[in-house]
Amino acid sequence: MIQKLTAADVRKACDPALFNNTVSATSTTNDVIIGQQRAIKALKLGLGMKSPGFNIYVSGADGTGKLTVVNSYVAQQAKNEAIPCDWCYVNNFKDTYRPDKLSMPAGYAVRFKKELKKLISDCYSALVKVFESDDFADKKGNVIRVFEEQQAKILGSISEHAEKESFRIQQTPSSIITVPLRDDKPISEEQFQAMTPAEIEKLNATQKILQEEISLGIREIRKIEKAADEQLDTLTKEVAQYAIGHLIEEVADAYSSIPNVAQYLQLLRDDIMDNLPEFMKSQKSNNAVAAAENPFLKRYEVTILVDNGALTGAPVIIERNPTYNNLLGRVEKESNMGTLYTDFTMIRQGSLHTANGGYLIIRIEEILKNYFAWDCLKRALKNREVVIEEATDQLGYLTTRSLKPEPIPMNVKVILVGNGQLYQMLYEYDNDFKELFKIKADFDDQMPNTPENIADYAAFARSICNKESLLPIDNTGIAKIVEYGSRLVQHQDKLSTRFGAISDILREANYYALENTAGSITETYIKQAIAEKFSRSNLIQEKLAEMIRTEQIFIDTDGEKVGQINALSVLELGDIAFGIPARITCSISMGKAGVVAIEREAELSGPLHTKGVLILTGYLASKFIQEKPAALSIRLVFEQSYGMVDGDSASSTELYAILSTIANIPIRQGIAVTGSVNQKGEIQPIGGINEKIEGYFEICKYFGFTGAQGVMVPSSNIKNMMLKEEVTEAMERGEFSIWAVDTIEDGIEVLTGVKAGSIWEDGTVFYDVLNGIDMYADRLKQYAANEGDDAEG
Repeated sequence: MIQKLTAADVRKACDPALFNNTVSATSTTNDVIIGQQRAIKALKLGLGMKSPGFNIYVSGADGTGKLTVVNSYVAQQAKNEAIPCDWCYVNNFKDTYRPDKLSMPAGYAVRFKKELKKLISDCYSALVKVFESDDFADKKGNVIRVFEEQQAKILGSISEHAEKESFRIQQTPSSIITVPLRDDKPISEEQFQAMTPAEIEKLNATQKILQEEISLGIREIRKIEKAADEQLDTLTKEVAQYAIGHLIEEVADAYSSIPNVAQYLQLLRDDIMDNLPEFMKSQKSNNAVAAAENPFLKRYEVTILVDNGALTGAPVIIERNPTYNNLLGRVEKESNMGTLYTDFTMIRQGSLHTANGGYLIIRIEEILKNYFAWDCLKRALKNREVVIEEATDQLGYLTTRSLKPEPIPMNVKVILVGNGQLYQMLYEYDNDFKELFKIKADFDDQMPNTPENIADYAAFARSICNKESLLPIDNTGIAKIVEYGSRLVQHQDKLSTRFGAISDILREANYYALENTAGSITETYIKQAIAEKFSRSNLIQEKLAEMIRTEQIFIDTDGEKVGQINALSVLELGDIAFGIPARITCSISMGKAGVVAIEREAELSGPLHTKGVLILTGYLASKFIQEKPAALSIRLVFEQSYGMVDGDSASSTELYAILSTIANIPIRQGIAVTGSVNQKGEIQPIGGINEKIEGYFEICKYFGFTGAQGVMVPSSNIKNMMLKEEVTEAMERGEFSIWAVDTIEDGIEVLTGVKAGSIWEDGTVFYDVLNGIDMYADRLKQYAANEGDDAEG
């Protein structure tokens, strides 16, 4: 069937009156995701499932605002969930390389850090007070006095014996020696030289006995001194315990409901008791900064890993740079005199820690670009814990000694955001992926053009204007936004869900409205924003159109010719797509080559174009040469095409050129054609219909409308048309036409003005095609006969 389309057929206009007092039908219940019921259902299931492995992959085309809407939707759900606990790291007094973790209710971490700092200060003050007390001094003095008395008694006994033997005990800085006497004076050198050998021998024997006695005495003194030191140490600890015990117990009582905190405080008390001299020495500095940075005091600090005190529900974290360290956390290092050092106060959290107990949203393409990040995320999800370790540890070599913080138990719902292609690749090649991400939330890039969704469009446009302080948008502006939404998806009964693109048009329209001192965003500025957006990127289109206008590229838009027709193609260049006409010509001669595509022979044809050409052979064979062999060589070419040609959208156009050539019936050059064909001669839908029509329209407008120009398209593409208003206005004036056809028979009639008919009906295209085929067959038969006669002669 042939349809000559009207302006209403090729553009579905939106009535601005629809938006008088319109309230979105869905925004009252869900102001986050518009037109994504399937995705909402999947998200709801994924967020509700708490079992391991039910993480979510949000799939969809770019520009649909997946990340923004998922973040908003998840944030709404998270508001009603419990606030997760805080996490801290504290010193492991037994092994400083393995810091211990502490968990406590949300908001307690900061409080605990402050209270512990005060506790250390209070302990020092209490110890200073008790150690400077008279009671402690008396007790300490008693121990020292007893020791000194015992020491004096031992040394006195030795000294008394020495005097009887005419020796004096003399103490030097390094030892105790015996000095022989004569007349209560030390023996001089002359006196010693005058002594007989027997006297000297006796002197040495006595001195040896005394020296042995001194050694025994010293050992006894040291034993007594050790006992005294132990008494002093016991006394000091007893006094210290009395001084600080109640202080630590008060803090422990405040955290009695948190067993790991109470246990840590007992270990802290024991460590202070075991290191009292160092503790007291570290606090003596008059410089507060120096005291705070004292390495010994750091052992009593608290490193807050996660503080959830400000949350009102479960955390929702978007990790925009999911590197290994940003996910798992890290242990920082500082350089001092060329040496790197670290301690538990330099532990820093990753987004897995921050999102613990809530939700972590990551762009899949970002995490796949970072070394080790994907593997570490999967490992954390499988083991349900976050382990902070060096990235080089993953390699198993090039490791240096560093901290090994105790792993943090993890309960995070991970939501990956990406496209469908990456989902398929991960599902196919990564066995862990299908076990860890069992929920797929698929975002569609379009939704039905229903009154409810149109109302949502209006609500969305108004909300963007409100949130970003743009000018208010009036009803005509909203109507153009709705029409633009249909244009983006190229369907009259659909609307685009690429709200990022819609928002950009609103922002740009606001700029033009402000530039013209307008009070609102009207249809004028929406149309200007759309036109300017295209104009910024269509330099190549203008260059090609200029080549057509200057006849560097040959395109006829008037007259009739045999075997020549205008096809329509689409070029996609980054952010725009535009249509450009291309001339197809056909030539025929005797032979048995059948349909030959010159592009294919020149290796400039893609597989889809090659398939389309082969389909033409099937159509011709089934329609005209079922009972006789073909005697034709048909050559098809895209004129002035110097690159690859692919796609089958020109297959019907090529077939029209073939039929015209065989039947010797001219084609109207003012009509351009698009559409693929099957072996039954049915015209099939193609893509880029709007761009193709508008591209040819621009060429016809330049050369001048004759009233006989237009485009012929598949009937199945009518719903895909959302043409520019300039085109519809030309249609209403009768300057430009669009025909929709279902079959080759319909199309050839529009192009030639001659009925397709049948191979038996004289005066029809198909009758002339069959006669043309028969003519070439007879000529080939005659040629073969003549060649045979010549050979016999």
